[in-house]
Amino acid sequence: MNPVLAGFTPPARGLLVAAAVALVVWITKLAAPILVPLLLAVFVAVIAMPGLRWLRSRGVPKWVALGIVLFVLLDIGSLLALLFTGALEGFRESLPTYQERFLLLSAEIGERLERVGVGGSQEAIPDLLDPAKVGMAVRLILSNASGFFATGLLVLLAVAFILLEAGSFMPKLRAAFRLEAAGEARLHGLLEAIRRYMLIKSLSSLAVAACVWMWLWLLGIDFAILWAIIAFLFNFVPVVGNIVMMLPAALMAAVQTDLPTTMLVIAGYLVINTIIGNVIEPRIMGRGLGISTLVVFVGLLFWGWLLGTVGMFLAVPLTKALIVALEASPHTRPIAILLGPEVSPAPIAAEEESPSPV
Repeated sequence: MNPVLAGFTPPARGLLVAAAVALVVWITKLAAPILVPLLLAVFVAVIAMPGLRWLRSRGVPKWVALGIVLFVLLDIGSLLALLFTGALEGFRESLPTYQERFLLLSAEIGERLERVGVGGSQEAIPDLLDPAKVGMAVRLILSNASGFFATGLLVLLAVAFILLEAGSFMPKLRAAFRLEAAGEARLHGLLEAIRRYMLIKSLSSLAVAACVWMWLWLLGIDFAILWAIIAFLFNFVPVVGNIVMMLPAALMAAVQTDLPTTMLVIAGYLVINTIIGNVIEPRIMGRGLGISTLVVFVGLLFWGWLLGTVGMFLAVPLTKALIVALEASPHTRPIAILLGPEVSPAPIAAEEESPSPV
């Protein structure tokens, strides 16, 4: 036991630990504007590291290999940003053409909710689905595009420094913290699990986006590329992402077309997410990161509150990193077990009946 805590009673030690955790969370909350770009850079660097190693193994000089990796990342990010902002600008310009249908639809939804007993829906739903508010939100996103671009460049610069220092990172940890073989293996396992998760999740999100775009294009839904990019992004959000990605496209279909087409849009999203998210992705990923569904949901809420939108996208790998950190100490290992996957109950041996005395 830590000699500093040895003189305290168990309740007092618990209060001290809780106070320390609360202090760390509070400081993290205050430092979120700085931590968020760094966390993004760390996870991007984890994904890009195998590509850098592959180039180096082919004899490409270090600086040339780093430049190629950064160029590919910049191209991917720029293409995604241009497609998203272009489609969003087109949606903003076309919004007035849908305004009348939008207002009629919101009034109809409010009336139907009133019929089933949801009071105040006729006033609340049109207010929530106000085209003016939608247009204002779109303009706000477009006006902040330069800020997003600057953040992306900052993340890319941080990725460059992380990749440059990656080779000396483990020896520094070993020398600074006297890292043992078990701890080093645990850290390597965490990085490999996160790399595999992020890579497979990126590929599955790309597949979801492609399928969504094709399905919406076949149904003639406007701005299919915009809803496909939204599907790509929200596929990273666990538990609720599959539902949230469907809402804008379903609402667009309801405004633009009729009820049968809207139901086809919803059915397409359900089929795509079921096949890719529940069949293909688990087969490739295996057991994934070994986190229970309940913990993933709680982690989504916690990291989203702590780090904002980026925390929601990175909730799963961040929760896995927290579990690995808790496993490192015998005092916190029970918490790590509770946060981990389901544990099969040990078989209970049948008690042998003792022979009755004669």
